[in-house]
Amino acid sequence: MGRKSRQEVRQAVHKRIRRKLDGTTVRPRLAVFRSLNHIYAQVIDDEKGVTVCSASTVEKSAGVAAGGNVEAAKAIGKLIAERAKEHGITSVVFDRGGYIYHGRVRSLAEAAREAGLQF
Repeated sequence: MGRKSRQEVRQAVHKRIRRKLDGTTVRPRLAVFRSLNHIYAQVIDDEKGVTVCSASTVEKSAGVAAGGNVEAAKAIGKLIAERAKEHGITSVVFDRGGYIYHGRVRSLAEAAREAGLQF
């Protein structure tokens, strides 16, 4: 039996997290994915199976020069909170995607909280 890669470990942790939390229409799930160069956030209604809104550093409208840093994560957190509020969403369940709540993931979450999302 070989060793598991980081990605396999993260996916196992994410599965374990997803068993415990679920996004509803009233309180959707704020899911985070981070790659080496970018960070992505989605507000997902799991009851309907629909992504309500999303934001990422790939978008030119995000106004982020480089996507793989804490400042970019803060900008995306603020942007996703604004877009969620436009859809009438004020409260979400935070899904850290199997990542440690640290660095870019934490910055995105705190920026979203400061911008008015509750979780």
